[in-house]
Amino acid sequence: MAQVVLDNVNKVYPNGYHAIHDLSIDIEDGEFLVLVGPSGCGKSTALRMVAGLEDISSGNMLIGDRVVNDVHPKDRDIAMVFQNYALYPHMSVADNIGFALKLAKVPKVEIEERVRKAAQTLDLTEQLDRKPGQLSGGQRQRVAMGRAIVRQPKAFLMDEPLSNLDAKLRVQMRAEIAGLQRDLGVTTIYVTHDQVEAMTMGDRVAVLKRGYLQQVDTPQGLYDSPDNVFVAGFIGSPSMNLMKARLDRNGDGLFVRLGEQSLAVGSMVHERPALESFVGRDVVVGVRPEDIEDAALSPSTPDDRRLRSTVSLTESLGAEIIVHYPMPIEPFAIMDEEFEGEDAVAAATDDTGNYIYVARVNPRSRARIGDAIELAVDTSRMHFFDPESGLAIRD
Repeated sequence: MAQVVLDNVNKVYPNGYHAIHDLSIDIEDGEFLVLVGPSGCGKSTALRMVAGLEDISSGNMLIGDRVVNDVHPKDRDIAMVFQNYALYPHMSVADNIGFALKLAKVPKVEIEERVRKAAQTLDLTEQLDRKPGQLSGGQRQRVAMGRAIVRQPKAFLMDEPLSNLDAKLRVQMRAEIAGLQRDLGVTTIYVTHDQVEAMTMGDRVAVLKRGYLQQVDTPQGLYDSPDNVFVAGFIGSPSMNLMKARLDRNGDGLFVRLGEQSLAVGSMVHERPALESFVGRDVVVGVRPEDIEDAALSPSTPDDRRLRSTVSLTESLGAEIIVHYPMPIEPFAIMDEEFEGEDAVAAATDDTGNYIYVARVNPRSRARIGDAIELAVDTSRMHFFDPESGLAIRD
């Protein structure tokens, strides 16, 4: 086990494409760090640089107390788990798990003991004599994990290891991997584009966009206090509603004007002094869907903390209902087609051109498509961002 440090690391390809910009992260000994972001953000490139599969253009990479910029991948003492498992189809499970040890000329008795322990840990004991083709997807992924475990490396590197599994198995496997990492205490860097995976597995999560590090924090820290609009919109499902608004004063309090409606935001200027300089100016307001409720179920919510709209769609999920509602309020885009490709999402609109926003409400709500609805907004949990820099407005 060892600390992994990326110190102002850059990756520039021969064609001039700058994939990673001054990336600096300290991953503590035994920590589970997740790299997350949209396709093309540089997360897999960063992982491959740690592994030594990509050269570093500048900066330093340390594993333990050793700079490994020019160290061959096989000499870095790391183990990598890929999304395609990379198993040898003609070998048994036992031989696949122990293959790296055989190459390292570890004594046969020790190989058998390490393989046995890994198989026991991963519930593969009954499959040791089988070939990969006789296993389920989840079992094949466990074999790939076993191959990494037996090496007893300083760090695990995992590149979207669950992307080939179905949704139910993915949920099961992410819990198993997270539990296994805690038991082994091995420093782990895990790459995924799935922010649900990132939030449920990592001790900390690093969010990347276009090769730039946006924020590193605990999952709850990212959710509660996003540093900018990109992190705010990327973390959370359904995504945070990000709206262009105007901040004004009403007596001793503040309110945000959202199209023809407004919401009182209390004395937030005392909690967030930096808001004072934005009074009378445009801001970006962020409201998470779970901070919006059907006002019929929240009768104590005052009128100045309610929005009025019409239900355009409902999605009943049993424990909650996702309500889609149109508003004549322009959203603040966090992605653009030129750079984000398949991850670019055009703002949804209804037949009248109003933009669609989302609320997550109590399943007792009787809201139906076409109904007029009042939505109670918990303005104490509202987020504010500078529309020019995209940065959070806080202290």
